[in-house]
Amino acid sequence: MNQYEPGRGIALCVGASALFALLSAYTLLLKPLTGLDIFAWRVIWTVPGALALLFLRGRGAQLRELIARMVKEPRTALMLVVGAALLGLQLWLFLWAPLHGRMLEVSLGYFLLPLVMVLVGRFYYHERLDGLQWLAVACAAVGVAHELWATHAFSWPTLLVAFGYPPYFVLRRKIHADSLVTFAVEMILLTPIAVFEAWAGGSLALLDVRPFLAFALLPGLGALSTAALASYLKASRLLPMALFGILGYVEPVLLVIVSVTLLGEHLGARELATYVPIWLAVGLTALHGARLVRLSR
Repeated sequence: MNQYEPGRGIALCVGASALFALLSAYTLLLKPLTGLDIFAWRVIWTVPGALALLFLRGRGAQLRELIARMVKEPRTALMLVVGAALLGLQLWLFLWAPLHGRMLEVSLGYFLLPLVMVLVGRFYYHERLDGLQWLAVACAAVGVAHELWATHAFSWPTLLVAFGYPPYFVLRRKIHADSLVTFAVEMILLTPIAVFEAWAGGSLALLDVRPFLAFALLPGLGALSTAALASYLKASRLLPMALFGILGYVEPVLLVIVSVTLLGEHLGARELATYVPIWLAVGLTALHGARLVRLSR
């Protein structure tokens, strides 16, 4: 059974959301690398950061234990490989979207994701929701319904985010391992693909003539990624699934702000009719989180 820590979990989740929003703008500094190039180098530079953080926290033994489980338990190995693939797909999409003017579509996926996570928490984990949580879900559902009515469909980046992450988080809980250790193993599993892409994709030639990009900006990307993902994944273990899902509203709000102010994407009246009800859901979620922290103390 998970030991929930609402105060710490909420702080980690909100902090991770802010770092993820910063990452979406950070990719603009990495041109002329493509989204796939950036994904490859993000993985390559995240692995040493994740391993360093892991050993600084004294979790080397847990890493060895999880690797031993992979060798002895094919089911655990399969869950880790599938989880790494699901995570890798999301990492690539998050870096590809800002370079192609699709970040608002991705942010809408992150708006949909909490609704899906709440449903997973309610019907798969049988978690109970209180009145504020149901009201937050209802407000968000109004915004989602408007988007569906206005566009008659959701784009593939939106759907990939909304329905790609929930099975990943369910798999992580089934593995029953430390979140940072599991994250490090996932990054290690993605490394061969990343190295191949860095070599075959032609980015090495670009970096040869751009030393600041190679030795400052890309390591910075790895550091930001490690801090954001480690915080987010730790929060997923410290919070009930429903609350973790509702807190997911924080990140897309920040992504919308970054998309409009830094990435130059347009937010018109139609988009506001979608986002305003969801922003109300964010406010209700903040009230619920504050009350939960107060009660836990």
